[in-house]
Amino acid sequence: MPALVLADRILVRVDGADAGHFLQNLITANIDALPDGQARPAALLTPQGKILFDFLISKSGETGFNCDIRTEIADDFVRRLTLYKLRAAVTLEKSADTPVIAGWDGNAPVGALADTRFPEAAGVWRLYGSGAVLDAERPDWETMRISHGIAESGADFALSDIFPHDAMMDKNDGVDFRKGCYVGQEVVSRMHHRGTARRRVAIVTAETDLPQAPADGDGINILAGEKTVGSLGSTAGKTGLAMVRTDRVADALADNIPLTAGGTPVTLELPAWSGLSFASPAPDA
Repeated sequence: MPALVLADRILVRVDGADAGHFLQNLITANIDALPDGQARPAALLTPQGKILFDFLISKSGETGFNCDIRTEIADDFVRRLTLYKLRAAVTLEKSADTPVIAGWDGNAPVGALADTRFPEAAGVWRLYGSGAVLDAERPDWETMRISHGIAESGADFALSDIFPHDAMMDKNDGVDFRKGCYVGQEVVSRMHHRGTARRRVAIVTAETDLPQAPADGDGINILAGEKTVGSLGSTAGKTGLAMVRTDRVADALADNIPLTAGGTPVTLELPAWSGLSFASPAPDA
């Protein structure tokens, strides 16, 4: 049962009599249908429908919710929520003293929450506090996350740059298309019903270790011949994640055009849990 503290994550607690209604009208996940025992993906979007903050959300107490988010963006997240709060009976507080623990492959400890981004068979869970044997290292977590095709901001995409569909949030219950309005809902709903999502997270594999992005911040493009089809994100040895244009990859595969990343030959596949494949017909423009 590998487990570790994710030192780059923090909890933002949203509580109060109006907390559920407040979040339901703001974020992509369906708060009213959030079950006990789960940490579900969610996002707060820009009005244009792009991911402004990505996080995991779970219930906490009678009226509260925990938002499990990158520490680097937590202050901005709290400030943004405060702008929307107005006179609602809602409190916002960072829980800096509560460790965020991730674990997988085995019986979860008491109080753990299922991380529903992952296939159930992977047995991935979150625990906020203590009660787990910490016997894994960060590379172990990254290898497991990447192998399942779970993208996160910072490592795999920039905030305010992609839509929830691009990060597969339409496939992992991160977006509810039946709930009422939330920030950015109109754009995301239109994209969904018209089938216009063309960027997706893909799992990248190679025969040798994948290249690392240079220190100057320039990313590594995924190429089909000489044509860019996507960009490489986080890597773990011979496996990595990339944000790719599915129509361009499908065309390359159909024409037997080799795919490379930084000169390294690679293969691409969409996560099995998504139900998607590059062979699927491309939507009409």
